[in-house]
Amino acid sequence: MSKRFAVIAGARPNFMKVAPILRAFTARGVQPLLVHTGQHYDAKMSGSFFEVLGLPAADVNFNVGSGTHARQTAAVMIAFEEWAESQALDAVVVVGDVNSTMACAIAAAKIGLPIAHVEAGLRAFDRAMPEEVNRIVTDSLSTWLFAPSADGCANLVAEGAEPARIHLVGNVMADSLFASLDRARGRRPAESLQLPARFGLITLHRPALVDDPDRLAMVLQAIAGVDPDVPFLFPVHPRTRANLRDALLDAPNIRLTDPLDYLDFIALEELAAVVVTDSGGVQEETTLLGTPCVTVRENTERPITLTHGTNTLVGFDLERLRSAVSLALTSSRPSLPAIPLWDGGAAERIVDVLLADPPVVRFIPPGLSGAAGFDGPGARYGT
Repeated sequence: MSKRFAVIAGARPNFMKVAPILRAFTARGVQPLLVHTGQHYDAKMSGSFFEVLGLPAADVNFNVGSGTHARQTAAVMIAFEEWAESQALDAVVVVGDVNSTMACAIAAAKIGLPIAHVEAGLRAFDRAMPEEVNRIVTDSLSTWLFAPSADGCANLVAEGAEPARIHLVGNVMADSLFASLDRARGRRPAESLQLPARFGLITLHRPALVDDPDRLAMVLQAIAGVDPDVPFLFPVHPRTRANLRDALLDAPNIRLTDPLDYLDFIALEELAAVVVTDSGGVQEETTLLGTPCVTVRENTERPITLTHGTNTLVGFDLERLRSAVSLALTSSRPSLPAIPLWDGGAAERIVDVLLADPPVVRFIPPGLSGAAGFDGPGARYGT
C-alpha cells in the first residue's frame, strides 16, 4: 500500500522548494497531498507560482492570511492538526523556515507524525530573526533532516542531532531553477521591460530594513548613486512599498515594478550586472546563475554562497554597499566551480530516503568522499 505524505507550502519561498519534491514523488508512483496554508494569499505572491512551476492544485488550503507571528502560527497549527488527524498520513514534509514550516512541524509532532525537514541545518546564529527560531524548532522535531550543504550538517551535529537523522542531499532550489531556466529565458522580460544591456536588480523585504524608512531610503540612494547611468529594477514587495515614502526622490535610476513571477525574475537575475537583496533564496539563485549578489544583511544562513558562490555580505554599511555594487558593475563575472549536489537532483535524493524500505538511516550521495566541511560519526560529508 502506497505511503501517504503531506507536503506543506505556505509562503512564496516554499513553492519553488515543494515543486521538485512533488515531481519526484509522482515519478515514483506516489501522489502526496499538497497542503497550502495560505500564509501568502495574494495571487501575485502565491497563485502565479502554481502556474509557472506546474504545481497541482492544493488538496487543501487553510487560507490563514496575515497576522502577528503568534496568531499566524497558531492558526496554521489549529487548521493543520484538524485536517491531518482525518488523513491517515505516514509522514509530513516541510520546507524552509517560514511560520507555516514550524507550525505544521509542531502540530505533526504533537499527534505523532514523523517529519521531514528540507533545508535543515541552515543557521544565521541570530535568534532575533523569526526564521532562525522556526529553523531551530523544526529541526529539533524532525525525523529526517535534509541538509542542502555540508555546513548545515555540521550545524546539526553541533546542536546534538543524531547523525542517523542527517542526510546531505543538495539544494532543491537548484532543482527548480534548472528545470525552469529555458522557459524563463524564452520569456525575454528584459526586452519587454525595455531594460538596457547593463542593469541592476533589487529585491528587499525583510523587516530589519524595510520597516525603517530612513534606513531604506539611505540604502536605495546609495545603490542609485554608484552609477546614475545604470538603471536598477526594483520589483516591490507589498510591505516594502508601504514604507518607501520619499526614498526615491534622489534615486531616479531606480524603477519600481509590481512583484514578478518566478520565471521572469530568474531570467532577469541571470542577465543583471548585479543583484542587491536581503533574500535567502536570491543568494542561492544568483550563485547558481553566476550573477554577482550584494546582500544587505548583518548575517546569512547560507554562508556557502559567500565562500563558494557570488554573494557579498555588506550589512547596513553604506560604504561597503557602494563598493560591492561598484565592483560588480565594473568587473567581469568570476568563474566558480559548482557547489557539490546543487545539481538539480536533490528532490530525487530526498524521495529515495523517504520511500526506502527498510527506511534509510544514513544516506551518503554518490561521489562524495573525504571531510571537506563536515565529518559526522560513522559517515563523511564533503567533496
